[in-house]
Amino acid sequence: MVKVNGKQEAFDGMTVRAMLDALQCQTDRVAVERNENIVPKAQYDTVILQEGDHIEVVSFVGGG
Repeated sequence: MVKVNGKQEAFDGMTVRAMLDALQCQTDRVAVERNENIVPKAQYDTVILQEGDHIEVVSFVGGG
């Protein structure tokens, strides 16, 4: 299991992009932190989530 924004999820073995797709997140509007390290967008297809990872997904919201 992987902890995503404080909730246990069965995303281990998935790429960051696959996890974001499962969460229905637009990759151009989020930042992903894995174990307190920012995951560059260029690595979303290659970084594989591991058992015990702590993930934070932060969405950007525009406004004025």
